[in-house]
Amino acid sequence: MESKDQELVKALTEKEKDAIRKFYGAFNTKQPEMLDEVCSPDWKDLPLAPGQEDGPRGLQEIMRQLFAVCPDIQVVIHDIFGTHERAAVRASMEFTHTNEVMGIPPTGRKVSVALHEFHYLKDGKLTHTWHLEDWFGLLMSSR
Repeated sequence: MESKDQELVKALTEKEKDAIRKFYGAFNTKQPEMLDEVCSPDWKDLPLAPGQEDGPRGLQEIMRQLFAVCPDIQVVIHDIFGTHERAAVRASMEFTHTNEVMGIPPTGRKVSVALHEFHYLKDGKLTHTWHLEDWFGLLMSSR
């Protein structure tokens, strides 16, 4: 029996999990406009990349640049876990290093960049995303 001081922790809803999957699916389908469906118009991407515009449009532009440089890029989701309106995602960006990326000449090797991201959601839409990419995989491919 629960006391008044104890509350059950609510799980992520299917709608929230679907929004998260669609967020990463926008990379895999090369459809950055999908972000408009799953992100609130004032979605915060933290931290912003240099020169990145706030909101979904800012990430959409970065995605288009990534698609040009890494045409076979795919995001693989390894884990989604969390509670209602709060989710953590462990994923990786996988691509073949066929073009210069971040000043590193192409090697033709497969690269895996680990992603660790935390999402806040409201009404089934992402409102904030804190992210950390581990670009060490790209550095190692150039050796």
